[in-house]
Amino acid sequence: MPADLIIYNARVFTANDAQPDAEAVVVRGNKISFVGSSAEALAQRGPHTRVVDGYGRSLLPGFIDTHFHLAWGSQKLDGVQLYGVQTMAELATAVHTWLSENPEAAWVAGYGLSYRLPTPDEPLTRHHLDQIVRDRPFIAYTYDVHSLFANTAALQQANILHGAPRPLANGTVVVGTDGLATGELYEGDATRLVSRVMPEPDDIAMLRLIQKGLALAAANGITSVHNMDGDMAQGKLYAALEDRDTLTLRISLPYWVKPKTPLAEMQAQTNQMRQQFHSDMLRAGSVKFFMDGVYESYTAVTLDGYPDQPINFGEPIWDAPTFAKFATAADALGLQIAVHACGNGAVRRVLDGYEAAQKANGRRDSRHRVEHIEMVHPDDLPRFAKLGVIASMQPLHVPQSATSDDVWPQRIAPENWQHAFAWQKVRQAGATLVFGSDWPVVSLNPLLGIHTAVNQQPWQSGDPAQSQTIADSICSYTRDAAYAEFQETSKGQLQPGFMADLVLLSDNIFAIPPEEIGQLAVDLTVCDGAVVYEKESQ
Repeated sequence: MPADLIIYNARVFTANDAQPDAEAVVVRGNKISFVGSSAEALAQRGPHTRVVDGYGRSLLPGFIDTHFHLAWGSQKLDGVQLYGVQTMAELATAVHTWLSENPEAAWVAGYGLSYRLPTPDEPLTRHHLDQIVRDRPFIAYTYDVHSLFANTAALQQANILHGAPRPLANGTVVVGTDGLATGELYEGDATRLVSRVMPEPDDIAMLRLIQKGLALAAANGITSVHNMDGDMAQGKLYAALEDRDTLTLRISLPYWVKPKTPLAEMQAQTNQMRQQFHSDMLRAGSVKFFMDGVYESYTAVTLDGYPDQPINFGEPIWDAPTFAKFATAADALGLQIAVHACGNGAVRRVLDGYEAAQKANGRRDSRHRVEHIEMVHPDDLPRFAKLGVIASMQPLHVPQSATSDDVWPQRIAPENWQHAFAWQKVRQAGATLVFGSDWPVVSLNPLLGIHTAVNQQPWQSGDPAQSQTIADSICSYTRDAAYAEFQETSKGQLQPGFMADLVLLSDNIFAIPPEEIGQLAVDLTVCDGAVVYEKESQ
């Protein structure tokens, strides 16, 4: 049979150790049928074959983002984009520009705000936001979506101007000396007090927004995501797109287990999702937990305390016995477990839970995961390989320097910086290291993630380098990411019989100076054998 697609004259990085390099890839249907020389590939062309000249550009397996929030991120695409806003004047300009385009909006919601506004030492309050928008509710989420700042109208609409209506297990509504809420809301139980009263898009609107997110992912070469929040309702939205043949990337969908989720409900929901979502494009069979918050808002669980709050060790979302109980139950059901854990104390508690599950149920190929690992104690590094736990990390979460605009380095004593974002230490300890973005927290562009992983320098002299090779970085976004979802025999590599998920870059990533990797772009994205993105000049 003639080929459907041939990409030749490329610099093919296969992520397949048995055949690491090639010149061409041939696609028939939704599978790769040949990887090898350009001459052999072109011999398989037919009258209807699409033939693409690679012109020496890098052809890679499609990127797999191992930590993604598709529906959540897509929903925010219609809001005020605050990424890169550095001053109150810029904040006001962004909001007023959005309002001029959306004058009838009942609420104003911004996303991507820095913690440094109005200054690193002065938190944003309702009084600041009232000066920008007073006539309707206005909220601004921080870039990590763990904190929210609300104006007076939003606090009134949520009925929390006088503080939270009840004690919160995971979150804080800050109240000032006047007895009124300041507008600062930290962590989920607090931010949900506002988000629950906001207008929600219906399914038709959500499908439209998700398709915007899909197009953005395709333009960045992403052909698979591990969606780190999920439930049956969200799965049905993705399934509807699959039924329409408009789902342009593959989704691994976990069920989000919360502290109030009964064990029986976890079992019932995960069983239902596994039965309903099991195609090559949409699969369930895992669960997601949150163990802590983030360092920026002093809610990451740390073994060391915070330098300016030495008696604050963060507040874990799950107590150790309860998490071990749920982890053991999920493991017994054959579910893969992923847990958000930024602080070194949270990482340890998660590993303890996995160890308890292994002791109770016996060792199996579980591939449980720890997400983020912004800090890790050296004693815990060997436990990843010992327990078979995958380290899922996000290169773009790391501040570029200790003096950058990011407040993160201030939350850690300088003598402990060497244990922060320790990609190479984790890899050297024998763990499988996979990369993702945590979109919409940061850019979903994997090339920016690879750029950061390759070029990152220690924050101070004497600390170990955590930078990665280009090949290792790509594999963490492809082959190893496929392993993290039990798909290593069907995707993540360019070899015959594998799913035809490919990305053609704008240049040869191995030939340009490493500091220019972030300037690369995607020229062509293929998912399931279909071209889902093509640069106009391609």
